[in-house]
Formats: sequence, C-alpha cells, structure tokens
Amino acid sequence: MDIGGTTAKLGLISDIGDIIYKWEVPTNTDGGGQHIVDDIWNSVSQKLQELQYKQDQVLGIGVGAPGFIEDKTGFVYEAVNIGWKNYPLGEFLTERSKLPVFVENDANVAALGENWRGAGNQVANLIAITLGTGVGGGIIANGRVVSGEAGIGGEIGHVIVDLNGSNCNCGRKGCLETIASATGIARQAIEKAQSSPESGLAKILAANGSLTSKDVFQLAEEDDSEAKEIVAYTMDVLGMAIANMCVTLSPAKVLIGGGVSKAGQPLLTAIEKAFVRYALPKISENCELKFAQLGNDAGIIGAAFLVKQKLEKKIFGEEI
Repeated sequence: MDIGGTTAKLGLISDIGDIIYKWEVPTNTDGGGQHIVDDIWNSVSQKLQELQYKQDQVLGIGVGAPGFIEDKTGFVYEAVNIGWKNYPLGEFLTERSKLPVFVENDANVAALGENWRGAGNQVANLIAITLGTGVGGGIIANGRVVSGEAGIGGEIGHVIVDLNGSNCNCGRKGCLETIASATGIARQAIEKAQSSPESGLAKILAANGSLTSKDVFQLAEEDDSEAKEIVAYTMDVLGMAIANMCVTLSPAKVLIGGGVSKAGQPLLTAIEKAFVRYALPKISENCELKFAQLGNDAGIIGAAFLVKQKLEKKIFGEEI
C-alpha cells in the first residue's frame, strides 16, 4: 500500500517483486482521514475475492504513508495532507486484516522499491531523492532503510542549504525543498520574472498568470538566459546537498526521481557536475547518480519488500 493525499495505490505483489495486480482508491480525508483504513481494507478484501486469492495466501501488508512515523508500531505522529495526527495506522490495519502489518514513511518505502526492483540493483548503501512538489528522500544504509529515532530519518528536503533563504513549509528558512522542488523552481522563476520584465519568464507569467518548473526547463532548452541561470543555480545547490549527504553515508548510488526529473539527461548532467565539484574525490569516484526507474510503482513494490525484510530478515547486500 502506498497512501497519498489524493489516492492510495494498492497492489498484490509476488515474493520476488512482480506486480500481480495493482489499482487505486481515492483517499477520503474527511473527518481527519478516519475513513481511509476502512476504505482501503474493504477494497483489498474485495479484490482478493475477485482474483480468487485466500487471505491466508497473503504473507503480510506493507504500507508507505506520508508524515512522521514510528516504524516499529506503524504509529503516525502527523501526516498533514491526510489529516492524521497521533494515529495508530498499524494497529488499525492489523485489527481489520488479522495479518502482519509494517509501516514506513512513503519516501523510505519508495527507496526500498527502487533498490529491490529498480535502478538501485540491491546495493547495500543508497540515497533516493524525489523532486516533486516538495523534496522527499529515503536512505538505505548497510542494507536497511534509515528511519531514525523519531521516524523522520531521510528528510533530505529539509537539509538547510541557504541560511538567508526563503521560508519553508516546515517553519524554517532555506531548506533544499525551497530551491530544488517544483514549487521552489517556480518561485525562483516568478522572482526572476518580476525583476526582469522583458524576459521570457515575464512573458509567460503575463500570459498564463503563473510559472511552472516545466516552463523554466523548456525556456532553458531554448537558451533563455534567465531560465538557464535558475537551472544552473538549482542544480548546483542540489549537487552540493547530495555531496554533503554522501560524505556521511558514502552510497554506491544516488537515485533521482519525481516530476522535476522529467527534465531528463541535461538535469542529471548538471547535478553530476556539481556533485563531483563538492564531494570528496573518493566519494564521487565510488558513487553513481542515476534516474529512478519504477515511477509510481516504487511505493507498492517497496511496501512488499518491507514485508519480506521484516518477516524473512532480508537486507540488501545479502542474497535476496
């Protein structure tokens, strides 16, 4: 299960990570999200019947959920987009399913999926970064996902990269998310358009009333100087942040996904250039930067691996 603010992605996954069947249900956030667990479990029960699977054929339930999560019990401290606060997700799902339930932060679960069946190729040490509306991240160290004491390990988007930067939704200033996310890139573009009224960015803003990260990358491809400046700065900051994280972990791979990554190879090349400049040589020489491969399936595949990891004591770096 991969629970998001709009939909919950659900899947029946084999023990080798093949998707047998996948589907989605709307995320009903009414009443503080109190109906979500019942909606999901009712859908799962119905689908198992349709596919002629007995419940005892299911080894367990893995869940990726947004927010701060206590991974041992599946207790959600807070998931703002859903409305959960101090919500015992793991307990509620266990009561309904009578199956083993394991819950992790959604970005961590996506990292597990990418490492199991995606671009990670089951390395023992990996960082996965998602560049979307925000900046998400998951870290795998010595074969295991890093949750940390408070369940917020891997919150890469809230690494501070500019002490005098813009306000972040977390309440601080200058987080990576304020620069390298789609909204961060759009914010930079609006500021640039307002200060350069004759620019291509200003013309798009005047015509559409808004600017997107896609607009910025498109203009940069067309050799627009202001857009190229934004892209260069953003990729430089992102490369620096990745270099700093890699000094701590020394991962074999850094995977980059999310909507912003659709800008393609020029984006990855720019990040790599900055990464090599800021990282210790021994770090960059032994670390590969790649695009993630699984897209929206990473969450459900990673959730399945979470079950495998917990029940079979499997970790990356060993034979799986």
